[in-house]
Amino acid sequence: MERLVAVAEEIGGHNTTLFTHENPPRSIHLLRLPPNGVEDTIEVRVAVVGNVDSGKSTTLGVVTRGALDDGRGKARVGLFRHKHEIETGRTSSVGMEILGFSPDGRPIYPAYHVGTAEAVSGYDKTAFAPATARREKLGWDEISMQASRVVSFIDLAGHERYLKTSLFGLTSGAPDCVLLMVGGNAGMIGMSKEHLAVALALSVPVVVAITKIDMTPENVLAETKKQVQKILRSPGCRKTPVFVRNLETAVQLSQTFTKDRSVCPVFLLSNVTGDGLEMFRTFLNLIPSSEGDQDKYPVDQPLEYAITEVWSVPHVGTVVNGLLASGRIKAGDPVLYGPDSTGAFLPTVVKSIHRKRAEVKSAEAGQTVSLALKRVRRAGVRKGMVILQKSETPPQASRRFEGQVLILYHNSTLQRNYQAMLHCGAVRQTVRILSMDNPQGILRTGDRATVEFEFLTQPEFIKPGMKLLFREGKTKGLGVITKLLP
Repeated sequence: MERLVAVAEEIGGHNTTLFTHENPPRSIHLLRLPPNGVEDTIEVRVAVVGNVDSGKSTTLGVVTRGALDDGRGKARVGLFRHKHEIETGRTSSVGMEILGFSPDGRPIYPAYHVGTAEAVSGYDKTAFAPATARREKLGWDEISMQASRVVSFIDLAGHERYLKTSLFGLTSGAPDCVLLMVGGNAGMIGMSKEHLAVALALSVPVVVAITKIDMTPENVLAETKKQVQKILRSPGCRKTPVFVRNLETAVQLSQTFTKDRSVCPVFLLSNVTGDGLEMFRTFLNLIPSSEGDQDKYPVDQPLEYAITEVWSVPHVGTVVNGLLASGRIKAGDPVLYGPDSTGAFLPTVVKSIHRKRAEVKSAEAGQTVSLALKRVRRAGVRKGMVILQKSETPPQASRRFEGQVLILYHNSTLQRNYQAMLHCGAVRQTVRILSMDNPQGILRTGDRATVEFEFLTQPEFIKPGMKLLFREGKTKGLGVITKLLP
């Protein structure tokens, strides 16, 4: 053991004992090297889904801020982006939160400015203070600079009305795992099953967290556990639920659940008493990141960057956020962005790059970064566009394509000219079915077919092999793009 510590210190690393057991004697240690800069910080993306009122935003508030909830939603206020979200307590947009872990494995929390004028001007001390909830001592950039690992949470909406937004967050955010929140008092109801089905369709590892265990009667909690086990074991899921009751299990599962997709860790959490949160944070600290996966994110391929957010920043200009699917990018690189409404790609230059709000000189495949673009109007950029390397042959956008699809659910039949909303990576647009290889020319629930699609509004940059999801009302289908058509 002493030899291990000495070796870790020699190479500038940190050794942390996560777990020790005396009989039989065993221990688990975390050895971690501090990164050279924010460019090298490991990032893990976790999409948080679940039914409305299952405690998603509150759990994130408690996990990322370090302070417990008061049972009235105090912890979630700092996460909301809009006034109506604070008033209703319901998330309607794709929220982002980060939790940094230091080289020795401790979580880095942003501490609030307490005692400011707004905080003491008549607000009840136990109630939330919206005016001060966002004013924190540590910003994302400072957390990123101190951390050797950052967990980025994509907080998605639970309400059925915002399913389109949640699907966009799931397909464009490329999460390493999906965290499905289930309210202990309500069970797996409403959109929870919908979100679970989408996560399974995108073949993303799933973790389940049963919340509100402090206020749920024992018999109701037992029913919820039984229901979660039943759904996870059902033929549609085929997963083995493993309840995490100690730190050792949490550490072991964090290393196996992404490789062995049949395993699904289940946590029992309380945001008021803090039960289960320590194990949950340790688990998040150890989830493997897909950043270094050369098959998924090839660094030696030409640059491809998918735009998921667009802003106009005063004194900076147009700023885009997105995921680097392949290649490398540096500040000052000449690039192409598009396709526009005619399918053309336009030239621009990357002025600067930010990662988690901290400026970096370069970024590589698998990282989520923001780019400031030179002489580009905000109106000329939209979500779903891509940024590509300048090359001899101009890139091609496609209006028509062929896909191998499976109809998950439709209450009658799908025919030619049927229209649905298609999600494919960061692309979100209405498509029309032009033809299908079914002899009767119709598709029902459970049917598989090769279908020819056409984008209705404008051409998009897509590639064979990309996963697609389409929906319209209750109708859902999934598949893969097989061929681009002229």
